[in-house]
Amino acid sequence: MQERMVTIRNNAGIHCRPSGVILTTIKKEFPDHAFTIIKASGESAEITGMLDLISLALSKGVTAKLQVEGIDEEKAVKKIGDLLEFEFDFPPRK
Repeated sequence: MQERMVTIRNNAGIHCRPSGVILTTIKKEFPDHAFTIIKASGESAEITGMLDLISLALSKGVTAKLQVEGIDEEKAVKKIGDLLEFEFDFPPRK
């Protein structure tokens, strides 16, 4: 198991659109891996779908531990950890 501490930097936190990017990456690149996020409060979720990720209420400034289990753990913890810390800049919807 690989672990990484992440700090959420996106101004709006991890809402539906960033969650979609993260989950698409997990399903495409790391389908055989298990991802768990544990907040400092102890609240945790295994990330299998969008509601799992959104239910954690990862707002800007929140620090959490990302845990990954699978055959390519190092690559997975880096890639998904980077996405969790990324400052998404989605264009406004029209």
